[in-house]
Amino acid sequence: MAVTKNSLRGLYIDQLRDIYNAEKQLTKALPKMARAASSEELSVGFTEHLEQTRGHVERLEQIFEALGERPSGKKCTGMEGLVQEGSAVMGEDFEGSVMDAAIISAAQRVEHYEIAAYGAVCAFADLLGESEHSWLLSQTLQEEKATDDKLTELSKQINAEANGGSEQVSGEVDEDEEEVEPVRRRRGAA
Repeated sequence: MAVTKNSLRGLYIDQLRDIYNAEKQLTKALPKMARAASSEELSVGFTEHLEQTRGHVERLEQIFEALGERPSGKKCTGMEGLVQEGSAVMGEDFEGSVMDAAIISAAQRVEHYEIAAYGAVCAFADLLGESEHSWLLSQTLQEEKATDDKLTELSKQINAEANGGSEQVSGEVDEDEEEVEPVRRRRGAA
């Protein structure tokens, strides 16, 4: 069946190629992130996510095979920018837990990008009646969300360490809260 570029199926294939390239870029970036991390848990997490990412690539290749399409032919400029941003962070002179906090921040940007991309292609697959594709893509989407959740949990500890080993003391008011309080009082808010 010939697929026109100006159709949902054409867009679906185009977006799959974009995600495929994004995942391939990540297979090169994740080992660098693992090496840059000082936290053993963070480094191991990146190494585990690398293996998971390789599985994402395999799932996408299954989908392309079922579609009778080649997976290549598109560069994901969004992921390219996120990877460059992450590389720049790793090139900064941050050390220890501060570097780890910076790397987690960059990694979560990547995860959020992937969550958005997989959410879109899952919706396309559903509309196109590609239930097997939808199932494979949903598996990956859930793994990306789980990775983001793990990064969030890990960041709580690492961010506290980067902040000198303590979280903000209860009762202290940060600058943003000081600015909000007068506005609340003026509006009559509690």
